[in-house]
Amino acid sequence: MNSKPAAVPPIEAGKLRALLPGLEALYADIHAHPELSMQETRTAGLAAERLRTAGFEVTTGVGKTGVVGLLRNGNGPTVMLRADMDALPVREATGATYASTVTATDAEGNTVPVMHACGHDLHVTWLAGAAAFLSQTRAAWKGTVMAVFQPAEETAAGAQAMIDDGLFQRFPRPDVVLGQHVMVGPAGTIGGRIGTITAAADSFQIRLFGRGAHGSMPQASIDPIVMAAATVLRLQGVVAREIAPTEAAVVTVGVLQAGTKENVIPDEAIIKLNVRTFDAGVRARVLAAITRIVNAEATASGAPRPPEITPLDNYPLASNDAAATQRVAAAFRAHFSAERVLTTGPASASEDFGAFGTQWGVPSVFWFVGGTDPDLYAKAKAANRLNDLPTNHNPGFLPVLHPTLEMGVETLVIATRAWLAP
Repeated sequence: MNSKPAAVPPIEAGKLRALLPGLEALYADIHAHPELSMQETRTAGLAAERLRTAGFEVTTGVGKTGVVGLLRNGNGPTVMLRADMDALPVREATGATYASTVTATDAEGNTVPVMHACGHDLHVTWLAGAAAFLSQTRAAWKGTVMAVFQPAEETAAGAQAMIDDGLFQRFPRPDVVLGQHVMVGPAGTIGGRIGTITAAADSFQIRLFGRGAHGSMPQASIDPIVMAAATVLRLQGVVAREIAPTEAAVVTVGVLQAGTKENVIPDEAIIKLNVRTFDAGVRARVLAAITRIVNAEATASGAPRPPEITPLDNYPLASNDAAATQRVAAAFRAHFSAERVLTTGPASASEDFGAFGTQWGVPSVFWFVGGTDPDLYAKAKAANRLNDLPTNHNPGFLPVLHPTLEMGVETLVIATRAWLAP
């Protein structure tokens, strides 16, 4: 693939400004009405309506709630643009006038608060805006735009659900798959890299078995709480002592549950953990170490039966194609200036975006769009307090609307035109 794009027409600023009021309203609407993974029926309906208004051929219900739109504009390549739609079981604490007060029933039947704490509301708005803009500026490009609104990114199920529902058979094979994510960083900047862009992720539930007893008679028990505590502590040594300093991995225990009363030693304990890795060999070593430690601690405690290790979800390693990334980056630098297009390291966050390009056998490019007020970011950086800024998945995460809204629309349009410039 030629990494040098044809001359990309500049953004028609007046047309973008005209779209902004409607996009602001759409963003506030989606933010105020978040939906959990595989429950995104309202959001999908809004996305489908926007695509139809822009003249796209629209298919709904792909992978349960996914939406696919096609806009054909003569002969030329096909570019797939992807946005994820789902929200998280988080209680919002942003103080925004359009803050979510929604609750929903999760997959386990629990009533939970729901919030767009990861920015997918902005992703949907960006793609809706880019679709409308590309429809209005067809003289500036030739080919086919495929807009994909994906469910269930937060559970690593949505991309595969769309693939399993015939995405590859029902729609044209793209020449490139493009996607983006809002992250902490100065609004108005873009970050990306060639190669690994987001980590592989593996989540597990570990069920440890003991023998219950009265709290006053610990000698009659096999205490699963002590077993679980020892396991959690031992797991901290996997990265510290089994992974080389030149390699990278994250092992996080996010759930430790056991017991119902202070004077009752329970029969079992539950651990849920998450693993992030950037290399297939490191991933294999980390997962093997976890299995070894869990089983060894159970044996050391005299557990009556081996632990149960149940996979919860899995995100593949997402890797940016070299030539395609160079092509997109060149178009970004030409449009935004080189100072606003940053080269980043791989993010420890994970995405199922990579499944589209990998399984379709086409190049993909994924990048990050800064969403933090530039002045606030600069002050936090100067004070060495960047970790104080609310990150994705935090109850206080709320990207600054401008220029983040415009930036995300422009990046999608410029990257698309890098392939479809006439």
